Formats: sequence, structure tokens, C-alpha cells
Amino acid sequence: MIKKTVKNTHVIMHEIVLPNDTNLLGNVLGGRVMHLMDMCAAMSAYKHARTAVVTASVDRLDFLAPSKMGDIMKLMSSVNYTGQSSMEIGVRIESENPKTAVSHHTASAYLTFVSLDDKGKPQKVLPIKPETKDEIK
Repeated sequence: MIKKTVKNTHVIMHEIVLPNDTNLLGNVLGGRVMHLMDMCAAMSAYKHARTAVVTASVDRLDFLAPSKMGDIMKLMSSVNYTGQSSMEIGVRIESENPKTAVSHHTASAYLTFVSLDDKGKPQKVLPIKPETKDEIK
């Protein structure tokens, strides 16, 4: 059976936090973070399945620290696990202050996506093959 590797599902996105993305404290809105995480995770799922994919659930989302207006958010995702038609995607966000170049981990989430066929029904996905110690965890 063919297995696909985790590294082939890696996605990195960057987003600057603009005034329209923030609350009264100048912190990025949680809903905006969730949207960006969903988009990043969807790209990893799509790269693995090569079919239409839909978000089935957000298994866990932790806001660890705020991203501030003007920060550059770096979102990183990859497929961690595959089931019959589902995929677990891990997403990590690090925010960088562009003036100081200091970065910190601001959020993490695990999302489950399902691969769909042309009729919108769940479709099998190939297994994922972890290769490094971090990927095997």
C-alpha cells in the first residue's frame, strides 16, 4: 500500500495582524485566529487527500498568548494521523514582533478533516507515514 509522508503535507502561511483583525486591546480576534487555522489545516488536508475536504471538528484549540496588531503570524500545519476517510491536522501559530524580531508560540489546535468524493460522500484516504521522532509522537 502506498503511504504519503507528513512532510508532503506541511503548509506555512503568514498573516499580518491589521487593525480590522483586533479587539479593543489591540489583540487579534479569536475568531480570526480560528479562521486562519482552519484555512491552513484545510490546505494540509487537501495536499494529502487531493480531493475536496471539509472540516469535521476542532478537537482542541489553545490560545496561549495574544498576537498584537502589527505582529506577523506564522501558521504551520501538517497531517498527523489518518483514518479511513478522516485526517487529523495539527496547527501551530507563532507571532513575531517585526520591530524586535522576537517570536513566541501563541496558539495550537488539532482539527479533523474528511475527504469527499465527487458526490460529497466520505472517501478513503491513503495512510500517512511519519518519518521523524517528532512526527511519530
